[in-house]
Amino acid sequence: MVALMPAAPPGAETSLRLSVTHPGGGTSGSRTVTLRCGPPGGEHPEAARACLELEGSGGRFEHRPDGRMCTAVHAPVVARAEGRWKGRPARFQAEYGNDCVMLSRTGTVFAF
Repeated sequence: MVALMPAAPPGAETSLRLSVTHPGGGTSGSRTVTLRCGPPGGEHPEAARACLELEGSGGRFEHRPDGRMCTAVHAPVVARAEGRWKGRPARFQAEYGNDCVMLSRTGTVFAF
């Protein structure tokens, strides 16, 4: 879920700390990057595209599945975001059955 405050003035700062964690099993570990928008930057490998996707969704991190076919292999992954979206506090956390399902629901934002 994302929690956003009232609209911020145009050009307000966007800086998000994004993490992907694989709890337990043989895929345990965590990756973390910073995403900045306006202009796109930070450590995210596809910052410009991730910023465009967030802009298009009004700052929502999750959307309907994109239609890709994912296996039913259970390898839990937790996606988290915390920071500011256009100057407003933003926080998101969700657990998915595997990386494919996560990417289907979050697009490029958590693709790092």
